[in-house]
Amino acid sequence: MSPSAAARPAQADAAPAPIGLFDLNRQQARLRHDIDRRIAQVMDHGQFVLGPEVSELEAQIAEFSGVKHAIGVSSGRDALIMALMAADIGRGDAVLVPAFTFSATAAVVIAVGAVPVFVDVASDTFNMDPAALEASIASASRSGLNAKAVMPVDLFGRPADYGPISTIAAAHGLIVVADAAQSFGGAVGERKVGNLAPISCASFYPTKPLGAFGDGGAVLTDDDGLADAVRQIRTHGRAGDGDEAMRIGMTGRLDTIQAAVLLSKLSVFKAELHRRAEVAALYDERLAGAADVPLTDDDVRSAWALYTIRVEERDRVRATLSEQGIGTGLFYRVALHHHPAFAEFLTGSETLPVAERLAASVLSLPMGPDITDDEVHRVCDALLATL
Repeated sequence: MSPSAAARPAQADAAPAPIGLFDLNRQQARLRHDIDRRIAQVMDHGQFVLGPEVSELEAQIAEFSGVKHAIGVSSGRDALIMALMAADIGRGDAVLVPAFTFSATAAVVIAVGAVPVFVDVASDTFNMDPAALEASIASASRSGLNAKAVMPVDLFGRPADYGPISTIAAAHGLIVVADAAQSFGGAVGERKVGNLAPISCASFYPTKPLGAFGDGGAVLTDDDGLADAVRQIRTHGRAGDGDEAMRIGMTGRLDTIQAAVLLSKLSVFKAELHRRAEVAALYDERLAGAADVPLTDDDVRSAWALYTIRVEERDRVRATLSEQGIGTGLFYRVALHHHPAFAEFLTGSETLPVAERLAASVLSLPMGPDITDDEVHRVCDALLATL
C-alpha cells in the first residue's frame, strides 16, 4: 500500500450523505439540457405571459388526463379559488372540506366569501370519509349553512373516494371540486386524476410529482362553461382580448417560462410515476408489519407525492432519523379545525377524531423518482431500528 493510500480515511468511516425528504437536484441534472433549451426559446420569442408554451402544455395535460380542457394558472391555491368562483360559490355558501389536509383547502373557501365545513377522514386512506360527509352535511344544515360544494383532497397523491362522494353530493345538490394538488398522475381504474370530478385543480409547486421551478397549477374540466369562466377569471375577468370585465377576476396566469419547464418534465413524467411506485413498493416490503403503511389496492393508483406512514412516538422517531441525516416531513401536524385562522368558522359540533389521531402520528419519508434503492434501504434500516 502506498503512503498516500494509507493516509486516506477508509470509505466505511465516511459519514453517509444526507437523504432529503425531496431531492430536486438530481432531476434537474437529468433534464437540464432540455430545460435550458426550452427556456432559451421563451427568451427568444419574448412572450412571457400566455406564450405558446402555455397552450402547448395545456393541450398535453388535457390529453394526459383525458379531459377536454386544461387551463394553466398561477398556483394550486389560485386554481382552487378560480374553480370555486367559476362554480358561483361565494357569500352565504358552505363548502365541505376534509379536516386533515393543508390549510389552503379551507382558506380558499374563505377567500371567496364562503364558509368551510370540516369533514373527518378515513384512517386507512387519509382522505375524506364518505360516511362522515353525510354527517357533516346534516350538521351544516342544522347550523343554517347553505352547503353548495364538497371539496375532497387527494392526500399524498392517492385519489379520494370519488364514487360514493359524488353520489352523496348529487343527492344533496352539491358540486364536487377536486383538490388534486398532490395527485396529478394518479388514477382510479382507467380514469385519471383531472377526470374524476366536474372540475379538478392541480398544483405544480416544485415538490409536487409534476413540479415547476416556481408556483404553477391547472384547472381541468370537461365542462365548457366552467372552462370559459376559469379562462376569464384568470385574466381579470376579461373575455378574449377585450378590456371589458365580464366577471370579477384575478391575475392568475401561468408564466410561460414555468410552462416550458413543465413541458420538459412532462416528457419524462410517466417514467417518473413508475419509479415513484417502485419506491413505494420497496417501502411497503420493508416496513409492512412494523409501521402502518399507506393503503394500496389494484383499482386506485397514487401519484405518490409523499410516502406517509403512521408510527407511535412519531416525534421521537423523527428526531432519531434526523440525527442520521434522513429527512422526514410532518404533513400535517395540526388538523384544520385546530388552526386559529379557522376558529370563527367552527359550528361547535365538530367531531373529528380520525383527523386528530393522524395529525399526531403521520410521518412522511423521502420520496421521489431519483432516490435509489440503497437509500430506501438505509431509510428503512434506520426507521426499523427506532421502532
